[in-house]
This record gives sequence, C-alpha cells and structure tokens, in this order.
Amino acid sequence: MEFEKMKEVIANVLNVDPDEIKPETTFTEDLGADSLDLFQIIMGLEDEFDVQIDPEKTENITTVGEAVELLKSAIASK
Repeated sequence: MEFEKMKEVIANVLNVDPDEIKPETTFTEDLGADSLDLFQIIMGLEDEFDVQIDPEKTENITTVGEAVELLKSAIASK
C-alpha cells in the first residue's frame, strides 16, 4: 500500500509513468531526479502519509526501495 502511494507521489513530482517505478529503481540514474526533485518527493511523502522524515536519513537514499523502508520507519514511529 505504501509503495503504490509512493509511486504516485514520485510519478507526479518527476512526471514519469508510475509503472516505471520499482523498488530497485534509482532516483538519479533511472528517473533523472536531482536534489530539488528528491526534496519535493520527501515533502510529498510527508504530506501524503502525515509523517515527519528526518532530513539526515534522506541524504543517502538512492533507490525507491530504500525510500520505502525509510517511510515505513517514519510511519512506525508516528
């Protein structure tokens, strides 16, 4: 469930087809995201899931799967 909503947020920010987004998809190499795009994705996820994500933990995120795990952790600690 989180993954499907996350795909929608990522697809909206990056203007890509949600079907292209898999857990192993990288933000920069596969989706062409830059640091501003990643910031917008994190903000969108925080709004969508009503959570706060520690900015320091987002610095090393490279794949969608890693972002899912970070999001799950944020939801669990809510």
